[in-house]
Amino acid sequence: MHRAIPFISAALAVTAAVSGSANPLAAGARVDGRHIADRLFAALVEANGVPGMGAAVVLDGAVVWTGSTGMRDVEAGLPVDPNTVFRLASVSKLVTATAAAKLGEAGRLDLDAPVQSTLPWLRAHWAPLTARQLAAHTAGLPHYQDIDQGLGAQHYATVRDAVGIFEGRPLLTAPDSAYHYSSWGYTLLSAVVEAGAGEPFLDYVGREVAPGLGIGAVAPNDNNPDASATYGFVDGTAARLPAHDFSYTWGGGGLAATPRSIALFGSRAVDGTIVSRATFDAMLQPARLSDGSTVRERDYEVGFGWRAGRDIDGNPIAHHAGTTVAARSALVVWPTRGVSASVLSNAQWTSSIERTAEMLAAPFHTRPTADRQGGASCPVDAVAYEAEFEGARFNGTATFTDQDGLCSGRITLTEGPLRTWLNGFPQRDADALDIIGVHPRAGISRAALVTPIGLHDLRTDIDGRTLRVNFGPNRSLVVRLNAKAATAVKSG
Repeated sequence: MHRAIPFISAALAVTAAVSGSANPLAAGARVDGRHIADRLFAALVEANGVPGMGAAVVLDGAVVWTGSTGMRDVEAGLPVDPNTVFRLASVSKLVTATAAAKLGEAGRLDLDAPVQSTLPWLRAHWAPLTARQLAAHTAGLPHYQDIDQGLGAQHYATVRDAVGIFEGRPLLTAPDSAYHYSSWGYTLLSAVVEAGAGEPFLDYVGREVAPGLGIGAVAPNDNNPDASATYGFVDGTAARLPAHDFSYTWGGGGLAATPRSIALFGSRAVDGTIVSRATFDAMLQPARLSDGSTVRERDYEVGFGWRAGRDIDGNPIAHHAGTTVAARSALVVWPTRGVSASVLSNAQWTSSIERTAEMLAAPFHTRPTADRQGGASCPVDAVAYEAEFEGARFNGTATFTDQDGLCSGRITLTEGPLRTWLNGFPQRDADALDIIGVHPRAGISRAALVTPIGLHDLRTDIDGRTLRVNFGPNRSLVVRLNAKAATAVKSG
């Protein structure tokens, strides 16, 4: 076998079940992070029409909240519960990358050696490429292609069999010359993990990477009684989909878990339980191409599997999201704050799912200090609003209430650019949007705007009447609340 080296190498010089009610807070109830997360989660599913979703938040290694809302099997009338198993989609890549890092840390796998030397059975005529390049999507391997349609109808007994699907295809570019997101790269990486571990990929994951968490392959034909059924959106309505066998890509998108389990995995990846904290920090270091440039996509840097970025307050986060047949998923961890949050669903939908995970964790973060929280009173006198989105103005009605210290409200969504944009996605349309504060007795100084595409961070100016939501680098919403009906402003 080739010489093994450590992971850090020269190349890197409380469970709460949500009922589905739009307002699970009973009068006089003690408002804490769990109640607020319940309400956020229930409102999200009401807005998006996804049949079933699960989520969890872990703080300092302990599960402080799990959310279960909707149905895991609509036709059979089975609700989502804390034991419901969802498809992880590409969040599976974090498990695979961490498995490789653990082997590298133990000196059992050389992450910078050509995989051809690790896998002597590999028939591909590729330039030498490494596990580190596979983990960062810089090896040059393609992602799924048109020829891959229908793979979910066949079972592959071994990872080696799955590699045989694509090992005859050419690289898109030379290794380390460009970033090409590739789930096939992770199927190959799982084969490398097998070679280093000396046992099947799934066995090593279950025994060494996620012991006791039940993270494993999506059950063929969905024969796990706790596994959620599969759904997709057709004209805004969720419809049942046939079973899909993910054995062609266990390491890239074919694992499954409960929300609690994958959130605990994220926490253990950070706290030194799976790999050392030094190794985890090294995994977050951005990969670099041969020209010296940092590997980036959207607003994050790409490391060894994990994506590294910052939340809206500038705190470091590490994360990954996934989308596949009948699944949307996200795992977000805050390495400096001891927080891990997961969101899983049983339908493929267009969503800001990393931001949704951030918002579900927000009630468990420290409340904003007085000088940062803006107007802390709840605008219960508001009856209308004027807004601007993408340069166009529109207006509508607004109502707010303060229930046991939690401020929440609703704005109608009139004709205009925001409604057109939000209702242009395949899931449920909206004619109103909920606003829910994430800290008791803090008004809507920080709140979640609940939309069909996810939970979005809303902040209030110091006047307590101007609300701001950033949907992305080039898309923002400004809402100004009025205590009396405003003069109509023509949309457009």
